[in-house]
Amino acid sequence: MVCIRFAVIDSNVLTCIGLQHLLGRLLPMADIQVFSDTREMLECGDTSVFQHFFVSSDVYFRQPAFYRQFPKKTIVLVKGDMQIRDVYTLNICQSEQKLVADIMALQHRGHDHAITMARQAIQKESLSSREIEVAILLCKGFINKEIADKLSLATTTVISHRKNIMEKIHARSLADIIIYCVVNGLINIDEL
Repeated sequence: MVCIRFAVIDSNVLTCIGLQHLLGRLLPMADIQVFSDTREMLECGDTSVFQHFFVSSDVYFRQPAFYRQFPKKTIVLVKGDMQIRDVYTLNICQSEQKLVADIMALQHRGHDHAITMARQAIQKESLSSREIEVAILLCKGFINKEIADKLSLATTTVISHRKNIMEKIHARSLADIIIYCVVNGLINIDEL
């Protein structure tokens, strides 16, 4: 499973929590860690695990040398239309809808790698409706040929769906598919 990590560095707890929540909704596969200052983040260990630093302007200006080392990773949180040379800025004093639009626009201005990776991870995890049907029938004990007959598919198509399901959910066995389906509410345990 791909894990995208972001660091939110701001002494304002509400800003941190709000941005953590917003990023979590936009990129559910992301791990968003919150720090009150750069020192606290550095004490946690290797900062190279973070794809982006969302850092408040006051924290940024206390240690600009550190953040200037990572111009593609640093996004400075500003109040208003303030621009800072060589880094991207994100105005946090605007509506949630506009803030979401600005975060998504970052992918078109050089910050697309982590956001694209996160979206691919989400899409890779999502099963198509046909794959869900196949997974449910597998859980119920049907073999490939029986699933093909039930869904009016070729057996090779069922085998392809099964392979895709295994890859998408990182399953190694039928047991993993069953666990995935139960945990995600695709099938009740009493239907097995």
